[in-house]
Amino acid sequence: MSLKVSNILTTEEKEIISSTAFIHTMEKIFDPISVPIILVDKDTRVIMINKIFADFLGYPKEEIVGKKVLEVDEYSRFPYVLKNKKSEIAWKHKFKNGKTAIVHRIPVLDENNEVLYGFGLLLFQDVKEFKDIIEKNKLLEHALSHAKKQLQKINGAKYSWEHILGNSVGISEAILMGKRASKTKSTVLLLGESGTGKELFAHAIHHSSNRKHERFIKINCSAIPADLLESELFGYEEGAFTGAKKDGKIGKFELANGGSIFLDEIGDMPLSMQSKLLRVLQEKEIERVGGSHTIPLDVRVIAATNKNLDDMVKEGSFREDLFYRLNVMCIKIPPLRERVQDIEPLTIKLLQKLSDELGVYIKQVSSEAMAHLLNYDWPGNVRELENVLERAMNLADDDTIHTSHLPYNLLKNIEKAMNYKGQSLREIVEHTEKEVIMKCLEDTNFNKAKVASLLKISRSSLYDKIEKYKLE
Repeated sequence: MSLKVSNILTTEEKEIISSTAFIHTMEKIFDPISVPIILVDKDTRVIMINKIFADFLGYPKEEIVGKKVLEVDEYSRFPYVLKNKKSEIAWKHKFKNGKTAIVHRIPVLDENNEVLYGFGLLLFQDVKEFKDIIEKNKLLEHALSHAKKQLQKINGAKYSWEHILGNSVGISEAILMGKRASKTKSTVLLLGESGTGKELFAHAIHHSSNRKHERFIKINCSAIPADLLESELFGYEEGAFTGAKKDGKIGKFELANGGSIFLDEIGDMPLSMQSKLLRVLQEKEIERVGGSHTIPLDVRVIAATNKNLDDMVKEGSFREDLFYRLNVMCIKIPPLRERVQDIEPLTIKLLQKLSDELGVYIKQVSSEAMAHLLNYDWPGNVRELENVLERAMNLADDDTIHTSHLPYNLLKNIEKAMNYKGQSLREIVEHTEKEVIMKCLEDTNFNKAKVASLLKISRSSLYDKIEKYKLE
């Protein structure tokens, strides 16, 4: 009877044969690879190294295999890695021959967490190569960032919700409505007095929508003559009228295809154009002036006006059907006189902005001057506030705006200003805060959770203020 060879081998001999076969297989796999690779046993003896790594170290493979790794490279950290059983990834290492590289050292463990092998790899054979790649990556990131900024400039949406300041109830509700509107495809109608920030809202709605990477086209309906508005909005074909460009012209709606179009001062649009805009909103297609075919569109319309469209509809100067088509998501932006508590934070932010633009660095507004700002009605709203501050900054002698730097129209309302005579700025602000909280409580039927949410303060802070001002 014959015995198989495997049956008469000792366990140690079997392990040697198995290990030799494993190493032979590893050499076949890794030797042709152009990445330097090394394998050591649990005693840090080199059992496999591919040719490119041996050449990097400056020895023939035959002289390296079988030696302990410290005999080949006295600076090797493999003994430390195998002892601690922790990998070292992307370490900078200087070899005995003076070369520097980025390396990986990885312990290979069995199911009992005991070391079997140590696996090493050179990620970069030269630190300079590594630095070059890092620099190229930085250049690519910079180029990508620049391209994104340029694309944003082309698209036109420059402002986001962070640019709209204020915690008053009216502006908070408008922002909340705007954020909800941005998540839809519906037409948005922005209503508010001149200077309240309707264009900022239009930018922010587009910027936070799923169209933010597409174009945001703006057009002021009151700034373009009635006879040119149609060709400006819808474009024209070659020869459509005397003076038309040879190849025709693309209109604003086509430019905005896939994105959003902001129709500012929609209340000033002529009746003849209103009917054509209504067709675009209903059919989602346009026809160029002088054209013979329709062009399908996917455009989100955001319209704005400082006029009372309800009254205009009754008067017959604005089409009722267009009004209802536009008035899907209606956002009313409150005037500055209805959000007194926002004047101080707005002033601080505008001072920072104007300081950067003008190079005139003003840090603060005196309490007397702030009292006048709080008492003024602001018919021109935030735009007027910015103009007043810019004027005051140009007149200021130091880093503070005083009453003498404010225009006469802010100071002439002396009767109202006298109500605050002898009061500190803190007392004036507290009086305003009390009035705002009381109005919110009344508007919400004393729902404190809702009031805290509207004012963006904690419930505990609201309770403290209610107790302080005795509003129960």
